Amino acid sequence: MQPNFIIFLTDDQGYGDLSCMGATDFKTPHLDRMAAEGARFTDWYSNSPVCSPSRAALLTGRYPCHAGVRSILSGHRTATGLPPSVPSLATALQERGYYTAMSGKWHLGLAEGSRPEHHGFDDWFGFMAGCIDFFSHIFYWGLGQPGIDQTHDLWENGEEIYRNGEYFTELITEYAIRYIRKSVELGKPFFLYVPYNAPHYPMHAPQKYVDRFPNLPWDRQIMAAMLSAVDDSVGEIFAELERLGLAENTFSYFQSDNGPSRETRNWLDGTQDPYYGGTAGKLKGHKFSLYEGGIRSPGIMNWPQQIPAGQVINEIGAAMDVFPTFLAAAGGTRSEYELDGLDVLPMVTNGESTPHREIYWEMGKQTAVRRDNWKLVLNGQLVEGAPPEDDVHLANLDTDMGETQNLKDEHPQLTTELTEVAQTWREGIETHWETEWVNPNGTTGYIKGR
Repeated sequence: MQPNFIIFLTDDQGYGDLSCMGATDFKTPHLDRMAAEGARFTDWYSNSPVCSPSRAALLTGRYPCHAGVRSILSGHRTATGLPPSVPSLATALQERGYYTAMSGKWHLGLAEGSRPEHHGFDDWFGFMAGCIDFFSHIFYWGLGQPGIDQTHDLWENGEEIYRNGEYFTELITEYAIRYIRKSVELGKPFFLYVPYNAPHYPMHAPQKYVDRFPNLPWDRQIMAAMLSAVDDSVGEIFAELERLGLAENTFSYFQSDNGPSRETRNWLDGTQDPYYGGTAGKLKGHKFSLYEGGIRSPGIMNWPQQIPAGQVINEIGAAMDVFPTFLAAAGGTRSEYELDGLDVLPMVTNGESTPHREIYWEMGKQTAVRRDNWKLVLNGQLVEGAPPEDDVHLANLDTDMGETQNLKDEHPQLTTELTEVAQTWREGIETHWETEWVNPNGTTGYIKGR
């Protein structure tokens, strides 16, 4: 019997912001249970330190450049994004008889050809830009920006709808459960994509969640409240699976799209200090950075029928691996598609080693590679727009997960070797981008005519 699939994705959540990942000032019991009854990863990654490329990699199984989305996409209604020619996980599962649905944040383009219905989703609810007010559902980033008109951004199957005053995280839950029930009515297995916009700014949460954390300072209190709402949502969705008898054969997955944000607009009161409400735990870096704090993510896989409970896995994996892993679980093979990700099902079901020799990242002038426990970052940045922290930084993540010591001088041969493979990979990325896509500026949605 084909399994059902769920992807839970959070937005700007730090590596340390789950209680099962070490948070001590708030609890996430439902996600903790998901981890305890399945596999929790210590070395799981997003494929980009910012959201649109990260989401593109997750849904296409490709490095962001190969997916056609390389930077944060615009939020206006004609913004192009994920190219129509790039197959998505939803498309692949739809072709195998799955009912496919999305409830949450898209941020992969608003123009024709880039929307969820053009990428394999039978039904979808949510918003298409990068961030909205959680209650009015107006595109938040545009508020107060000179020359940018405010636009409402709430949709159901391509039609604009209004749910003014209702908290978006709770609306995500409502539609997710609705779609699960519809799959039962249709008699089909389902793929449900649940990309939350929390805890991305604006920092909004109903008082009932805020009141759970009366002793935390405001920045941490609102972060805890937003993630508590997400955790409740995950719990409600799992409860529905159990009620419908679907829990045992549902393969669910959780991660964050990138590391925590330090952007000042998180504050909401004009404070110009970097925001510090989210935490990457012991990791160095944050959103926009290719140090670990920008790309290493909480990662959880749960499939009661196949994945043994109680696992803590130290092997390396990344968001782009979800496509081939889900595809394999559905009876398909990665050879049917052009994928960079690899099937990690043997890793979580049989305790095998990671299939990756190296994983690469790029962001602006930064390039990074991880091989085994070694991580090399070229032109690594901690502050956007500032000079690089180090031109070349080598760390042994087994002994220094915080990348506090630069070992390039202690290991010159390894540094040279990893620098060469990282630069070669980056050159290939640049060549592919220039030759494959029209207007190579990070927002292209279309293939250059042959």
